[in-house]
Amino acid sequence: MKAILLLANGQIFEGESLGLPGTTIGEVVFATGMVGFEETLTDPSYYGQIITQTYPLIGNYGMNSQDKESGRVWARGYIVREACAAPSNFRCEMTLDAFLKDNGVVGIQGLDTRRLTRVLRESGVMNGAITTEYDKMDEAARADLMARIQGYAVTDAVVSVTCEERTEHNIGGAPHVALLDFGCKANILRCLVKRGCHVTVLPSTTTPEELAALAPDGLMLSNGPGDPAENVDLIARLRVMLDSGIPTFGICLGHQLTALAAGAATTKLKYGHRGANQPVTQVGTHRTYITSQNHGYAVVGESLPAEVGAVSHVNANDGTCEGVQYSQWNCFTVQFHPEACGGPHDTEFLFDTFIQRINESKEDRHA
Repeated sequence: MKAILLLANGQIFEGESLGLPGTTIGEVVFATGMVGFEETLTDPSYYGQIITQTYPLIGNYGMNSQDKESGRVWARGYIVREACAAPSNFRCEMTLDAFLKDNGVVGIQGLDTRRLTRVLRESGVMNGAITTEYDKMDEAARADLMARIQGYAVTDAVVSVTCEERTEHNIGGAPHVALLDFGCKANILRCLVKRGCHVTVLPSTTTPEELAALAPDGLMLSNGPGDPAENVDLIARLRVMLDSGIPTFGICLGHQLTALAAGAATTKLKYGHRGANQPVTQVGTHRTYITSQNHGYAVVGESLPAEVGAVSHVNANDGTCEGVQYSQWNCFTVQFHPEACGGPHDTEFLFDTFIQRINESKEDRHA
């Protein structure tokens, strides 16, 4: 079945239907990972977006139920050059096409993803629609579709993806970590449980009073989707939590929200960082890590008040802020994903750093 990708600038890319036929609208972005397509599709950080995979063959090792980062697909559409119809892997449970159909995702294959990526790099991410219904539309319907594309915006992202209620994991473990879910990837939880932690996953609406009543040893701030500055009430609550002195580790959106709570600013990047090959340099050293990332916004490093903290990591490609070490709070945050599954593991040691800081804080309190 024929499908097209229609961009907000009027450009049309023709291809074939992948997944569910129909029409979907979202923000078109590109991701450079060669593997991890199931993790990408189920990452809540892609809420409201249509994902373009730059690697030309996707789905060659199939899909399975163990590699999901959440319980569902949050992306609004999927774009690939070629979807493998005959995957080969002992863990494979279904094809990419079947997985997309099962999860109600509209996709497209067979288009020139290199050309599309160049458009997004030069013009910046833009809205678009994947549709199998374009040829059946009259001029009025096509005009209406373009108006909906151009008017689309990703809003209320965090409240749309956060968990509805508290859950407990590895009860009896230590230390006890409260994990604020802004759109948490499952592997953040796995990395904490693997280190023996008792983890309480909390909705993003959790109040400082509710966190204090829980009395955790540490606070984990997860990744998540959308414009961080949109979360005004959440930022205010987070500031109170951090003022309590609790040892805190933030990843991706958690990094951005913490910076906003500290008085810094965030900005939307032209085309974001999405993929498993982003170089990040630790400030003051010659050490550069290869990291997995998925974000369209960044902390403006120079806007961070000096008395609050300092930039600890920068992106080696464009110099954007990739981490902050706070002096005002017992807190450190990073923009990249140290827990990445289907990505490099260079920085997973940061979870050990977090546990060490929790233990040191407990020793100080008992001294």
